[in-house]
Amino acid sequence: MNEARWLTDEQQRAWRKLAGVITVLPTALDAQLQRDASVTHFGYWVMALLSESADLSARMSDLAAKANASPSRLSHVVSRLEKNGWVHRRKSPEDGRGSIAVLTEAGQAKVVASAPGHVAKVRELLFDGLDDDQVRQLDEICAVLLRQMGYHAETAMPMRRQDSSQAGG
Repeated sequence: MNEARWLTDEQQRAWRKLAGVITVLPTALDAQLQRDASVTHFGYWVMALLSESADLSARMSDLAAKANASPSRLSHVVSRLEKNGWVHRRKSPEDGRGSIAVLTEAGQAKVVASAPGHVAKVRELLFDGLDDDQVRQLDEICAVLLRQMGYHAETAMPMRRQDSSQAGG
């Protein structure tokens, strides 16, 4: 049995701060979006991903990967978005088995209306206290962390096995 590689004091301090950010940031973003737009952060994220698609739609399995969510979590959120008229599902025209999530006009309007408040909160919580060099450092650090966890740095999409061997530092 190998002996544990404990964190140094400096690593422990950095880890505690990062764990705090990981915990506090999503909660604060969720609270803002629920208060101002009556949508969860994850629901907004799903609609934003759809809004960035060329035809405002995505196969549910692809959308789950982009949103870093299990298929069941995504399905549950899409069901709630459907009840609000912001998303609808249709069968895949290619195989008839898969489902396609489609952002509706109302959903597109919801994203457009919600974006300014969301961006303001992201700026307030994350970027307003950083200078340009710190933003670049944050970008570089996040890219390294994503690659170490097996995700593409630019898209945060999971890497396939052959991709991870080519990830580099």
